[in-house]
Amino acid sequence: MSDLGDGRISRREPLAWAGIGAVTAGVLLHLPMYVEGRADDYMLRGMAVDAPMIAGMVLILVGLTATAYGLFPKALPGTGAVSRVSVKPLDDAPLRKAHVGLLLVMAAAVTIDVMKPTTLAFVVPGFATEYGLGSPQNPGGSPPAALLPLAGIAGTVIGSFCWGWLGDRIGRRASILLAGVLFIGTAICGSMPSYQLNLVMCFVMGLGVGGMLPIIFTLIAETIPARHRGWLMVLIGGDIAGAYIITSWLSTSLVPEYSWRILWLIGLPTGLLLILLCRWIPESPRFLLAHGRSEQARAVMARYGAAVSQDEGTDLTIEERVKPRFTQLFQSPLRRPTSVVVLLGLGAGLVSFGFQLWIPSNLRSLGFEDVTADRILRDSALIGFPLNFLVAALYGFWSSRKTIFLLAGLTAASLFAFAAAGDAVADDRTLLYALLIVPIWGISSVVAVLAAYSAEVYPTRVRSRGSGLAAGASKAGGVLVIAFVVAAVAPPTITGTALIGAVPMALAALAALVFGVETRNRRLEEITAQEFEAAARAGAGP
Repeated sequence: MSDLGDGRISRREPLAWAGIGAVTAGVLLHLPMYVEGRADDYMLRGMAVDAPMIAGMVLILVGLTATAYGLFPKALPGTGAVSRVSVKPLDDAPLRKAHVGLLLVMAAAVTIDVMKPTTLAFVVPGFATEYGLGSPQNPGGSPPAALLPLAGIAGTVIGSFCWGWLGDRIGRRASILLAGVLFIGTAICGSMPSYQLNLVMCFVMGLGVGGMLPIIFTLIAETIPARHRGWLMVLIGGDIAGAYIITSWLSTSLVPEYSWRILWLIGLPTGLLLILLCRWIPESPRFLLAHGRSEQARAVMARYGAAVSQDEGTDLTIEERVKPRFTQLFQSPLRRPTSVVVLLGLGAGLVSFGFQLWIPSNLRSLGFEDVTADRILRDSALIGFPLNFLVAALYGFWSSRKTIFLLAGLTAASLFAFAAAGDAVADDRTLLYALLIVPIWGISSVVAVLAAYSAEVYPTRVRSRGSGLAAGASKAGGVLVIAFVVAAVAPPTITGTALIGAVPMALAALAALVFGVETRNRRLEEITAQEFEAAARAGAGP
């Protein structure tokens, strides 16, 4: 595999692969510690960090550094004139096997990525029990168990912005590969004996998780034909619900026998699978063209059945007016789509990391046994999962803007109903299932639609940054609500978490309806050009 699949973008490939090997070896050196805890139900609290673990940590740090350095191009892409190769044939090309293959790989990558933060909801109860932390089952414990998800989600906020910058700077594909290496390295969360080390590793895990999802959607948006782009991105994003289903199934099947730690250790095989999948992930042709790399872009476009042509008047020239920096997202003409992205992201984050994160613990506090609570969540996700196809169709063939409004509004309504019912919802299993479907399934569709939308409304040179902003905003909502829990401002009850999510989600739905940009069946360059032209007509040019 030459140049990590990036054509003539010259990288230090041997060093990168050596780094991946070192990280993998470092994780393997941590497994004996986990196995030693078998006699005590894998309770590692109080065990000393041994020599193999120390050597493993050193290997992981060295390997991550080597991989990052090896993935950076020897000559970074320029920011001058864009190539005059038309991308219109890429949007007009019919779907072919290469597109289907890319979508399947991206779906698997999304599932692997989302499984990481989703795991937090199923890890917290066991983590709190082993370390005697404060939780709904142990109100007198200290410090609060919420510090673990707080560390993880804080990492995802930073990771979203870091990888947003990386995706626009070194390429979409290399950024995905680097995130995958972090996935492998942070599998050692499952063998950390001390409470403090768990927090540190959970934060590092968040760095990788926060960055990969927006890069994936950026790459899909820039490769799939315009008439199929919207519904396919939302359908791929539906794997967010699939990740919840898989994680809850793994929790139900493995945690009773191997403890909560096994859910982190699964990061090793899933991370290696992600690295393997990168073999079939190309670099974005639009990224290559926006940085003057015509020959590489031609090769990728030909792979997807696009007849390459020169076009001196191509609307890609608008990229020359875009400054490749985060501040561009908050300047005219991008302020309007940015306001929608940020508001919707915050609302989605408050639901995902408020209501969803604490619902397993809340169900247990209401009398449901561990396995029963996990099964309820799994069944709710399964019941709602087929509706992802409906959402994808609405977004792709009806209206992207109205679909966002509809989903956010339904989610808010369901959460308000939870708040009204309170703890009494546990007395009616049918009502519980009915109300859980929308927050468990629906919010995953909101996040999927948000990821697709943010990948469509920004120019190529800042598209990865814009997608990272959307991801960061959704995780920032999580940091906010978990910080409230840690500070005991908002106790993690069903009523409290439902209200915290319902109010901003309702406001976000209204903002999407009023300020949203319609992207259905429109070329990315057409969307960008219209935004700039509208700003110019209003006398507020870039």
